[in-house]
Amino acid sequence: MLTKIIQFSVKNKLAIGIFMLLWVVYGTYEVTRLPIDAVPDITNNQVQIITTAPALGAEDVERLITFPIEQAISNIPKLKESRSISRFGLSVVTVVFDEKADVYWARQQVTERLQQVAIDENANRPEMAPVTTGLGEIYQYVLKPQKGFESKYSLADLRTIQDWTVRRQLLGTPGIADVATFGGKLKQYEVAVN
Repeated sequence: MLTKIIQFSVKNKLAIGIFMLLWVVYGTYEVTRLPIDAVPDITNNQVQIITTAPALGAEDVERLITFPIEQAISNIPKLKESRSISRFGLSVVTVVFDEKADVYWARQQVTERLQQVAIDENANRPEMAPVTTGLGEIYQYVLKPQKGFESKYSLADLRTIQDWTVRRQLLGTPGIADVATFGGKLKQYEVAVN
């Protein structure tokens, strides 16, 4: 069998050459159509729940915000695991679902559970992070004044700069889905009615 193929190839060099050339052209064409990604999406289906509570310490955030949220989502179908981080003024609960679960179905389930959860009145309502890859929180930074200017900027000034300047510029950058801000002091205006 192999000797017949070799004999045919030697006798028909031109046909074999044209066939091989067409095969190389076809292979080159198919390579250009391959869906190659520099960072392939190998992430699981997850939903992040972010809650800010500027007046609460880390232990209070854990007890009054993170724990009730974890309890509310603990019986969602197709739930694989949940993990959380509680910091001063911030609670982040990451809910991981089974690979076969649709991410929008998962978000709907989490939304329904969040409607029922009772958290501390000093905290803002829990919000879900945008639908992104599992890379999630890529970068953390601290906004602080240069040495020698510490007395010029208060925590409220730094928070205002973060919210109105830095955050807006970051959100205008391609690839940035959301900027979660915590810390500092929110500028408040109080009106006293006589």
